[in-house]
Amino acid sequence: MVSKKLMVIVEDVHREFTLGDHIVQALRGVSMEIYEGEFVVVLGPSGSGKTTLLNQIGGIDSPTKGTVTIKGDEITKWKAGELGYYRRHNVGWIFQFFNLIPSLRAWENTGLALEFSGDRKDLKERACKMLEAVGLGDKVDRFPSQLSGGEQQRVAIARALVKNPSIVVADEPTGNLDFITGQKIANLMNHLNKTFGGTYIVVSHDLSITEKADRVFHLRDGRIESVEDHS
Repeated sequence: MVSKKLMVIVEDVHREFTLGDHIVQALRGVSMEIYEGEFVVVLGPSGSGKTTLLNQIGGIDSPTKGTVTIKGDEITKWKAGELGYYRRHNVGWIFQFFNLIPSLRAWENTGLALEFSGDRKDLKERACKMLEAVGLGDKVDRFPSQLSGGEQQRVAIARALVKNPSIVVADEPTGNLDFITGQKIANLMNHLNKTFGGTYIVVSHDLSITEKADRVFHLRDGRIESVEDHS
């Protein structure tokens, strides 16, 4: 059961970018609340502001206007060093294009998250256990080129989860995969959410992934149009 404790509060967030002589309004007053342990999907077409919104929650970018509060702390007030600590220790990122280092084995790619957070104790053992949890226990020594696309995404998921983050943010995690493999990855993320906990925020334009969500936020032209509750 999802906790009713608030994890994320996004309040009236605007984000503008200047491109030459033009101002692009990527987010136009987005407000949302996400609870601890939820599996949330932000659904919308290309250019709707999904990644920009994810970057606000993940501490990569700051809003032009508005606030983002995580576990009671308003991160929009934080300095660069505080945001860096937050990203390293509290946020697990899953990307569309995997972002694995070709020269590193699966366990080494997974362990990078621990390296960056400064938590190197039993690094290989913990990385291998996480790879086993995502179904790659027999491929810990494989290089990315020796893995399929779905397997590479499983390594990326293991890397995101190995540091036990409170928030997992996934940017189009099935976008670079075929439909069947994408479904398997969506099922895996949902299973890991229920097994290990954590709050999952997944942005996508893939309707099928919404079947796994507790709630679905529909984003269009930088605004939340509607919210579906599946819980």
